[in-house]
Parts: sequence; C-alpha cells; structure tokens
Amino acid sequence: MSRIGRLAIAVPSGVTVAVEPGTVRVSGPRGKLAVAINPLAEVKVEGNAVNVTRRDDSRTARGVHGLTRVLIANMVTGVSTGFRRVLEITGVGYRAEVKGRAIQLALGYSHPVIFPLPEGIQAEVDRQVSITIKGADKALVGQTAAKLRALRKPDPYKGKGIKYADEYIRRKVGKKAGAK
Repeated sequence: MSRIGRLAIAVPSGVTVAVEPGTVRVSGPRGKLAVAINPLAEVKVEGNAVNVTRRDDSRTARGVHGLTRVLIANMVTGVSTGFRRVLEITGVGYRAEVKGRAIQLALGYSHPVIFPLPEGIQAEVDRQVSITIKGADKALVGQTAAKLRALRKPDPYKGKGIKYADEYIRRKVGKKAGAK
C-alpha cells in the first residue's frame, strides 16, 4: 500500500467534497476546484474524511494512488487556506505594481512589461520589490510565479532579477579573478 495514498484527507468545516464518475469537485470559502481522476483510483467520502484506494496492484495503479490522494489534499488545502508564493525583485530601478488584473514590471528593458494574471490568482506588491502570488490552485500559483520569474531570471554575477523569496542564488566571480 502506498505510504502517501493510504492516509485519509481531513476535510475542514466549510469545505465540501463531491465525487462524480471520473471527477472530484471541492468547494470552499476560497473557491471551487475540480480534478479528473484516473479510473485506477477510487475516491470515497466518509464523514469528514476522504479516502483514496486503488483497483488493483499494478505498477501504474500504485503510482496513480499516491498522486490522486495528493491532488485532492492540495485542493482541500487550497479552498480552505490557499497557497502563496513570494517573489523578490533585485536591481536598481527594478520595480512592480499591480494595475487591475495585471502586474506592470520595470525590469531594465526599454519598455515596461505587463504580465496579465490568470483567473483565480491574486497578486500583492509590497515596497515595489516584493510580489506575493496567492490562489486556491497550487499548480496555478506555482506556474504563475515561475512565469513571472522567467521574465528576468536572477543574474549569477550581480544578483539582479526576479527570484523566489526562499531561493539562494550562487554568485559567480567576474573576469578579474582569473586574470594575472
């Protein structure tokens, strides 16, 4: 039995889980999410817990078992408390501000970069150099943060760019270190 898949998912108050053929829908105070379920996994709601089992013991079913349980657990956490990623902007003149459903960034290019936010994602900018991405869908929050970071990846020489708040950038030494 999968160590992850056999754990029951506790459903907090205010969150409802509906199991339909091939789909699990979760709704709560922060939104509604749905995920398609592989036919090799079975999902059952029992009281305030959700249990995931597998139909057989094949290699594919074992892999799908834990994945399905984690996807549902992430949806329950997302609609109850939500997920967040914090990005930091480093560089002289680099800044960000929220304008409606988009983030306007000054990243050293000849023009401001306007990044539209996907549906279900909120953004906050603190001190013009810290961006907080929030939402109920963990994958969408991570993907949005990764796309923002890709607009100006951190430079290993000067450290300029957009990085995750918990990311460490290994700094490189410039040309003068190798010269005689």
